[in-house]
Amino acid sequence: MFNDRARVRVQAGRGGHGALSFRREKYVPKGGPDGGDGGHGGDVILLADHDLRDLARYQAPRVYKAAAGGHGRGAGKHGADGQDVELRVPAGTQVLDADERLIADLATPGSRVVVARGGAGGRGNRRFATPTRRAPRFAEVGMPGEEAELELRLKLLADAALVGMPNAGKSSLLRRISNAKPKVADYPFTTNSPVLGTVDAQDGRQLTVADVPGLIEGASEGVGLGHEFLAHLERARLLVHVIDASEGDPAVRFATIDRELGAYGAGLDRLPQIVVLNKVDIAPDAAFSTEDPRVLRVVRTSAATGEGIDDLKRALFDLCPAAPEPGQAADDGLVDFLVYRPRPEGRGPYRIFRTERGYRVEGTPPEREALEQALRAVGAKSGAEVEIGDETVTL
Repeated sequence: MFNDRARVRVQAGRGGHGALSFRREKYVPKGGPDGGDGGHGGDVILLADHDLRDLARYQAPRVYKAAAGGHGRGAGKHGADGQDVELRVPAGTQVLDADERLIADLATPGSRVVVARGGAGGRGNRRFATPTRRAPRFAEVGMPGEEAELELRLKLLADAALVGMPNAGKSSLLRRISNAKPKVADYPFTTNSPVLGTVDAQDGRQLTVADVPGLIEGASEGVGLGHEFLAHLERARLLVHVIDASEGDPAVRFATIDRELGAYGAGLDRLPQIVVLNKVDIAPDAAFSTEDPRVLRVVRTSAATGEGIDDLKRALFDLCPAAPEPGQAADDGLVDFLVYRPRPEGRGPYRIFRTERGYRVEGTPPEREALEQALRAVGAKSGAEVEIGDETVTL
């Protein structure tokens, strides 16, 4: 089964706590503060992998957690940074947040994005020493890492895509021209998930061709899972419009699919096309002509007898636009890898410090319940003293 959507929950690592420590050595009765800083929490990273084809590995519910940073120690020793978690996804994966806002588009192999940043490590008490405060008896606790629930949506990366109505013979053509082995049968909707195949030229060039399930009227409005299928056409640079020559006027069938492409948008109605009149062994007199500038060539084929297959292969290599260089701007001015939502920087509106008697909160603390959760997350137990401004409360 082809899985082109998945939901994952990610949690970056918490930063390590800064150390509250003083130098203690023989013959050094009043050593100064020497608490080291905590390590940075690990990040959660998504990486586009050329070898992956779908999102099957992310179908089971799971939280992907990065490691926490190590705590600082005495003698100025800093904690180690937490280990990152790297999640590999197919190239062409889009990342959306819980509100379905686009975060990143991993459109090329090797693209990567940090979807949850690890928390900053707390500063040790050595960092707070000043000429007037020589023995600071407090240290920062590490900040929590970011958490998020993400939706992953895969849009296939293909040089060309076969499009047409059900039972037009797209799967049979793909078997003929490529190394793909899609299911073929004499009834509509044989293909119920996209299939990729590689077409080889005699000079060693290769093209990737996608077979997308047949479209019906209303596909642009979601009829027959049309939205999911049409989305896989968005990254193609050439459409191969397959028409069953044995079923009525080819011009009518061409217009039906063309309307759905235009209604869906995303530039599908502007892509160059090759029109394939298939099954000409059954309808040898079928013809199609148009002055539409998008139609670069009309090819007559029969997947059953092999007629026109070589012509179709030549047309694919002659007419498919060249792929843009990685990172190069496309016609719309956008590069292949985008991060749409900026990440907040800084340490937040409040910080929590460990003291010799308990904890201290500086800045603007959240509501009581949220503050209690934050304190317990850094190790505070019931009964601990917490200083908030001039007030001291018991947890």
